[in-house]
Amino acid sequence: MCGISGEARFDGTTPDADAVARMTDAMSSRGPDGQGSWCAAWVALGHRRLTIIDLSDAGAQPMVREDLGLALVFNGCVYNYPELRERLSAAGHTFRSTSDTEVILVAYAEWGEAFVEHLVGMFAIGLVDRARRRLLLARDRLGIKPLYLAESPGRLRFASTLPALLRGGDVDTGIDPVALHHYLSWHSIVPAPRTVLRGVRKLPPATLRVVEADGRSRERVYWRPEYVRDPDYAGMDHRDWRAAVGGALRTAVRRRLVADVPVGVLLSGGLDSSLIVALLAEAGQQHLRTFSIGFDSRDGEAGDEFRYSDLVARAYDTDHHRIRLANDDLVPAIRATVAAMTEPMGSHDVVAFHLLSEQVAKHVKVAQSGQGADEVFAGYGYHQPLVAMHRDGAAEAFAAAFFDRDHAELTRVVGPAYAGDRDASRELLAAELAAPGAETALDAVLRLDTHRMLPDDPVKRVDSMSMAWGLEVRTPFLDQDLVALAAACPPEHKAAQGGKGILKEIAREVLPAAVIDRPKGYFPVPALRNVDGKVREQVVAALRAPAARERGLFRPEYVEELLADPAAARTSAGSNKLWQLGLLELWLQTHHIR
Repeated sequence: MCGISGEARFDGTTPDADAVARMTDAMSSRGPDGQGSWCAAWVALGHRRLTIIDLSDAGAQPMVREDLGLALVFNGCVYNYPELRERLSAAGHTFRSTSDTEVILVAYAEWGEAFVEHLVGMFAIGLVDRARRRLLLARDRLGIKPLYLAESPGRLRFASTLPALLRGGDVDTGIDPVALHHYLSWHSIVPAPRTVLRGVRKLPPATLRVVEADGRSRERVYWRPEYVRDPDYAGMDHRDWRAAVGGALRTAVRRRLVADVPVGVLLSGGLDSSLIVALLAEAGQQHLRTFSIGFDSRDGEAGDEFRYSDLVARAYDTDHHRIRLANDDLVPAIRATVAAMTEPMGSHDVVAFHLLSEQVAKHVKVAQSGQGADEVFAGYGYHQPLVAMHRDGAAEAFAAAFFDRDHAELTRVVGPAYAGDRDASRELLAAELAAPGAETALDAVLRLDTHRMLPDDPVKRVDSMSMAWGLEVRTPFLDQDLVALAAACPPEHKAAQGGKGILKEIAREVLPAAVIDRPKGYFPVPALRNVDGKVREQVVAALRAPAARERGLFRPEYVEELLADPAAARTSAGSNKLWQLGLLELWLQTHHIR
């Protein structure tokens, strides 16, 4: 787990090593254990290291194998690297380290561009093939690890974070109106390849990009599960599916134990993280380190779920850490959280996750998390009605449940320079849901949630906040084999019992009923959900700052409407419009974007 950066030049000039150094330095928190650089004729690479596998200098990056003509920077973890190493050794390859990094290099030497299809894990890769004069950029199947790109005539730069690209300089920082439309429509989500800035793009998940030394490039999507009923699973009943999903989940949890350092669990007290703890205990893990966070209650809204996390911790005798913070801890953390964001993130719980990661990183370098279960196994309230719905009605149902604003309201939000006449978010939604490869309405929405929305909201949020403290978070529910199996699973098995029915059935074998049958919870941060007091003061200051007025991103009369009536700022989808707008301005101002 690390931060990577690089520059490729196509105009015959030498890469700007100073710019790459600045980008690398900007990611010191992602890799506090070391740094390195490498430069050849037309490509320069930079790396910040967080030591998880092969703690010796032999695992350092950029990793260069002169005998193979290859150089690599890599962020993430390849969980099946021991198995791949055995296969590659049997094929005659030799190794100089015990790292997963070197396994990636040798896998490319053996399988060429198909190497990425052999990797099981989370990763962003920059690989230089010196003989073929190619740069290969790759991102894992579910987009768990980020990879940002900035292209200009004669040059391509890449980095693990958008702010790192800004530190390199010479980036078009104009606002992308279509990305802004998505941000204001979808809980601040901007799906790949766009970002809110015109000059920065993201390599989409499950994508391999091959860049030639003359600047030509091509992209290939190397993995795309079908959300249809697979004939190979014909005849399976509910019990068969429960056994199959349970087996895949157990494999996913065990895979994410590979490390040369201890692995903990972020235990919220909800079904998903509790199930991970139970399955790890079932697999023989003893005295796991588990972590829960809570805040002050407010206006009758609980600020923690300790009674559930404590129940699980006692049941499995974990080394449990209760982290309780006061509301006063939230306000000073807002600016640090915004600075850590790779992109603007309007979720109210992002500050809490930043604070949680800070505390967990004091104890472990790696933790497993229950993230992704709701998207993969139909855990949200809007999923259940889709079971009985015709696919043609999926777009309308999703928009009613998920959109923060429709296009008509959005035209009242943004200034004239950013308003367009296209309903870009509804167009993209319709295209995604109508694409082939999804059998039912729920299949189509789960595909959208898992492969478009998830990488650019909860996944991005957790990666940004955890890596701000040098903490690697692993997500078993986003295991590629588990996700592919869930895609083929009949929707009614997933949506049963109020959502995640098949997971609840698996959990009944190992978890207390009180954890399984409790009401669905969310990260409880009452002080931020209400956007009042000192939190409101920061938001108002950002929206009324001179930089905001000069930018003209939001219409002043709309902002004043929200300030005058805080209740109007709440959306039916659970967002806070005032926080969403203020957060974007705070992010732009923090990164000195004019």
